[in-house]
Amino acid sequence: MKRADYNTMPRMGVLNLDEDDKRYRLTRYAPSEALSPLVKHFWIVSWDLNGTDPYPQHVVPNPCVNLVVERGNTFFFGPSGQKFSYLVQGKGSVFGVKFKPGGFYPFIRTPVTTLSGNPLDVSGVLDVDAPLLEERLLGDGSDLDKVSYMDQLLCKHLPPYDEQAILVSQIVLQIEQQREMLRVDDLSASWNLHTRKLQRLFNQYVGISPKMVIKLYRLQNAAEIMERGMNCDLVKLSQDLGYHDQSHFIKDFKSIIGSTPENYVKKSLS
Repeated sequence: MKRADYNTMPRMGVLNLDEDDKRYRLTRYAPSEALSPLVKHFWIVSWDLNGTDPYPQHVVPNPCVNLVVERGNTFFFGPSGQKFSYLVQGKGSVFGVKFKPGGFYPFIRTPVTTLSGNPLDVSGVLDVDAPLLEERLLGDGSDLDKVSYMDQLLCKHLPPYDEQAILVSQIVLQIEQQREMLRVDDLSASWNLHTRKLQRLFNQYVGISPKMVIKLYRLQNAAEIMERGMNCDLVKLSQDLGYHDQSHFIKDFKSIIGSTPENYVKKSLS
């Protein structure tokens, strides 16, 4: 399995990630070729804060389903439109699988919108219960062994090829990579899909609307720019993101990121 540390990859919504903080480690691993059409990567977070104060880690959601393996809290979680925060304290680890947008639907054949506020138990998808998975992936052993185990487990339950899942993944990738794609109508025209058809595809395969996906990527991108000190002209930044009204940008940024752009810049540069 190929490993990539977070300091060589996009932060993918992990806010205020201090790359010099050795107490908190995030690594990602590529899936096998068989899983690559549906799985984005495996991820492992580990930390040791013994003797130091706990702190909240904030994550802007991606339009992806995640399998999160955590002591007493192992579920498939659907995407949401709100920032997720968790308290990092003591010593521990979490193992995860990030599916590509649209990549989880073939495993369940049920609209991904059903996962909104309703995490899915692992046993119904992988024929393994949560405590066993937690013991196997959060106990002793190397990261590569754990990733290999999960890769093989998913391969045993690999669903038939789903052309629509691949299409949706490509559409979301365009949103992510082409920053000028700011309107759902433009997206529909680009793929020659009626807006209603596009909405139905996203509700079924992604779990959130194409409008929300566009917003999440744009605001995630804005937060990363601010963190890296690349552009502190907030008026220009909001215009580059397609906002013609500064107040609308501030409102959206605060609803997703949790603070105003101005306060976020000040905190990032302090």
